Amino acid sequence: MKVLIIEDETLAAKRIRKMVEELEEKIEIVGVTDSIESSVSFLKNNAHPDLILMDIELADGQSFEIFNQVDVKSTIIFTTAYDEYAIRAFKVNSIDYLLKPITPEDLKRGIDKFKQWSGAHQDTLAPKLDLDSIVMALREQHIQAYKRRFLVKQGQKFIPLDVQDISYFYTEDKVSFIKTFSDQRYVVDHSLDELEQLLDPVYFFRANRQFIVSPKSLDGIHNHFNGKLKINLKPLVSEEVYVSRERAADFRAWLGES
Repeated sequence: MKVLIIEDETLAAKRIRKMVEELEEKIEIVGVTDSIESSVSFLKNNAHPDLILMDIELADGQSFEIFNQVDVKSTIIFTTAYDEYAIRAFKVNSIDYLLKPITPEDLKRGIDKFKQWSGAHQDTLAPKLDLDSIVMALREQHIQAYKRRFLVKQGQKFIPLDVQDISYFYTEDKVSFIKTFSDQRYVVDHSLDELEQLLDPVYFFRANRQFIVSPKSLDGIHNHFNGKLKINLKPLVSEEVYVSRERAADFRAWLGES
């Protein structure tokens, strides 16, 4: 079985690749792409793999755009942090829709489903999908206890870090970091998409693609051009941080605006 991974978060891509390789020796990873552009280029210039593990939110847009540019012959398993795309996902070549953070058990079930529908049965139609039931099951699956602490590495030792000590999470060169109120920085082995699902939304807000912030991290909020908000964080960051116009109202509501 040949598999292509489409994922723009470096840590998530590495984790998915490792899970696939540990799942079955006969699976061959033929490539890892991180954008619509690179995925389209791969599919135009290479034989289409048997299966694609495809994230939806990529750096240059939603991966559904790939299907508008290439006649994709592969079967798709979507891997995403968002359940709201499920209906649209099953309108393309998808047989499963895995919500991040993905577990080895989730991945095994998806690949077993692919095997069931391929091979000797490749000429038969997949069972008709009850999309409403699928979405309901996804949402029930997504209900989980939020993380209260992270195990982080400091030198040669590991230390538990409580979430109330975390000011914000951010990415830099596709690596995720924790910044504490005491201005300590630690690498965290989750993408921001995964962290957004693991953290209690009462206490953390996804400001943009680079930052997840806590209310106590805010040292100032300012109106900016085109309805965006500029936020000052503490500890200080070297770049300017903005909340988009589309997220500004939710951000204000999160902070208590009625």
